[in-house]
Amino acid sequence: MSVRKREWVNRGFLHGPVLPIYGSGALIVLLCTISVRDQIGLIFLFGMVGATLLEYVTGACMERLFRVRYWDYSHLPLNVHGYICLPVSLGWGAFSVFLVQGIHVPVETLVLGIPDWMAEIVAVVCSSVFAVDFTLSFGEAMDLRDLLARLTDSNEKIHRLQKRLEVVSAFAEEGVLQYQARREARRLSRKEFLEGIMERQRENRRIMLVELMEKVNEYMEAGQEKREELQKVKAQIEQEWKNIGALTNRSARRSARLLHRNPNTVSKKYAEALKQVQEMLKKKK
Repeated sequence: MSVRKREWVNRGFLHGPVLPIYGSGALIVLLCTISVRDQIGLIFLFGMVGATLLEYVTGACMERLFRVRYWDYSHLPLNVHGYICLPVSLGWGAFSVFLVQGIHVPVETLVLGIPDWMAEIVAVVCSSVFAVDFTLSFGEAMDLRDLLARLTDSNEKIHRLQKRLEVVSAFAEEGVLQYQARREARRLSRKEFLEGIMERQRENRRIMLVELMEKVNEYMEAGQEKREELQKVKAQIEQEWKNIGALTNRSARRSARLLHRNPNTVSKKYAEALKQVQEMLKKKK
């Protein structure tokens, strides 16, 4: 339940209604407080430290693997690299007391009362469902990483080509430097919203490359200065045109599902590409 949006929402890394970081946090709290279960102050302290360490390690490892953050505390006071912060750590401490003193005892009694054969069946079923969900979610996260990497790489190549062409154009005739023709991006009909997103991304990049190619041809026709350099730029533009096809609709759909479940996702390495995707997804709302 989202208190801010006042509606049921599916959040987190997985598809199912579970958040592994919270479940793992609860286990860490219970393990850290085994020897101090009768001392509320130590429960608060040990639980807070254990859960905070887990949150930091998990956040750092996930960002290193997927190149994005699924939570970010950079805007909160006393944060460490955006993975943890004092207000949330205090929340972990309060949760630890509530868990150990209030929730764990009746739940433990209930679980221990389940027959062994039934507990084994439930454990196998839940583990199987979790494994399938995790596999699918992991694949979506990798698709998102690859999509952002391709978009970032394409943006960087086009920006480099634009800058390189500006340098080369300085040697062309003055009349050619005044060439300002621009082509409007053609809006495509959308059968599916996400396919439309990727098609617009591909189309925008093609338009940028066409503009670059037109400038290169103009400069080559205007004179012989830097002709060899212009030929190299032209070859790079043609290669980037071929690479546009790597931005597939399937990976876009899978990535969008993951971003829908994690709207606060951020990325340092792919910040520009991630922002492009998030802004286009907002247009659907």
